[in-house]
Amino acid sequence: MTDETRGLRNGLTNYGDRDFSLYLRRSFAQSMGISRTLLDKPVVGIAYTPSGFNNCHRHFPELLEAVKRGVLAAGALPLEFPTVSLGEGFLFPTSLRFRNLMAMDTEEMIRAQPMDSVVLMGGCDKTVPAQLMGALSANLPAVQLVGGPMMTGRYQGERLGACTDCRRFWGRFRAGDIGRQQIDEVENNLATTSGTCAVMGTASTMACITEALGMLLPGTAAIPAVHADRLRAAEETGRLAVSLIGSDRTPDKIITNESLENAIRVLLALGGSTNAIIHLTAIAGRAGVPVSLKRLNELSETTPVLVNLKPSGSNYMEDFHAAGGMGAVLRELRPLLHLDCLTITGETLRERLDATEGWVGRDVIAPLDKPLEEKGGLVALFGNLAPQGAILKRSAADRTLFEKTGRAVVFTSLQDLAARIDDPDLDVTADDFLVLQNAGPHSDSGMPEAGYLPIPKKLAAQGVKDIVRISDARMSGTAFGTIVLHVTPDAASGGPLGLVRSGDQIRLSVEGKSIELLVSDDELAQRMAQRPDDVKPRRRGYDKLYADHVTGADAGCDFDFMQQLPHDHEHC
Repeated sequence: MTDETRGLRNGLTNYGDRDFSLYLRRSFAQSMGISRTLLDKPVVGIAYTPSGFNNCHRHFPELLEAVKRGVLAAGALPLEFPTVSLGEGFLFPTSLRFRNLMAMDTEEMIRAQPMDSVVLMGGCDKTVPAQLMGALSANLPAVQLVGGPMMTGRYQGERLGACTDCRRFWGRFRAGDIGRQQIDEVENNLATTSGTCAVMGTASTMACITEALGMLLPGTAAIPAVHADRLRAAEETGRLAVSLIGSDRTPDKIITNESLENAIRVLLALGGSTNAIIHLTAIAGRAGVPVSLKRLNELSETTPVLVNLKPSGSNYMEDFHAAGGMGAVLRELRPLLHLDCLTITGETLRERLDATEGWVGRDVIAPLDKPLEEKGGLVALFGNLAPQGAILKRSAADRTLFEKTGRAVVFTSLQDLAARIDDPDLDVTADDFLVLQNAGPHSDSGMPEAGYLPIPKKLAAQGVKDIVRISDARMSGTAFGTIVLHVTPDAASGGPLGLVRSGDQIRLSVEGKSIELLVSDDELAQRMAQRPDDVKPRRRGYDKLYADHVTGADAGCDFDFMQQLPHDHEHC
């Protein structure tokens, strides 16, 4: 990069006269009151994602000012630009449907606007993977900044953290253990500050994974959103973004097969969100690196669970930060990691870990030789019900249900589930398997976090806390239970899950890593032949783009035309 191609001289609008293009751009830039001195500086773009529909990003205006301070102090011009923002609880039918839209928006705005490096400001579940996907495809030097987790609330002397505790109390409410006044008081105290969920849900999992990948300033994944250190981290991220200008520390040099394996190791040690498998697969697809669920199982067999956080444990993200955070976890996992991976600061992971030490809170982060569990938090299952795989979060499940055969109780859609799950005449027992169909990526619902099927009310009233649940949907990283997710191919694309009927026997074996529908091949072939033709509705706009091009969970639910694109290393 030369002075003639950096800053506002970069990527000039094409009027057929380069000098006129620069003259016009500078005149418009001066209308914003920026001095000529600053207009001659290199530019750090800031992908900025606040929204009135995204509570997790409520503090982003203050965070933005800290990033700008860092950029200015390091001698560059910070220019923020908005992109799509995905507030997890505010999107219909589900935020995953719009992750790819945000990734495209991020990529195109990085590529189209004049910047020499970019800070990615994200936090809420799908925003960080969307930004990493877009940044990888644009391949301009980029650094991620996360908003951080919220602090816990209080209810009658008990700590509350969204959203694991919201599910726990909602289960008690459905069972009749607590009344409307109590559940309303819990609602008022679940989410009391800005930031992402206070447990190891998808947002915190993705933040930690991003630090493991090397795309995040070390030690910053778990800083609470309202902590002063979060602002200091933002300022330092701005300085770091300036140091990236003209360097070869582009996302494709940092997100590699080896760093992705490190991220998977961390995911397993955290007992992190099942959603992270979909997001890591999509991110890897942008780097042209396949993620194999069979390789996930190999890593899971040799990666213990080290972190005692909800929903797999008992602590919260603020405790994790105070206990040493990701630095402590990476130091424990060191013998299992690829240490020569480049990180965003220019160090290798080995150099980073050599340079850091610190106190570790052992009630939160266990040593490698005395883990909380011997095997990783996630396991992939295969069989005739899931030929291309399914996922179970075993660290948050009931081990007594791991080797079990049960009778299927089938719900053909989310509407069918809502209509019948609490019917007192529903034919269901605690030994049955609840099966939800047509909730995968190719369904009209777009793969929502509906895999956490509620315990039927009549069973909940009997004290049943868990039951095997199977679907092609996802579940929140804050959820828990013996839940088989991401069954692939999904029912809507013709997968065998759509052939299951109530009364069928299904065999689950976590030890054998299998999920089998105990129905003969001949019977399944007859059912397949009897399936009605799929009448597709007329679609338009992004809905049509999504329906026509989304891949299955095994390919990260990205668009088929966005994966494994050759990188254009020139930002033009």
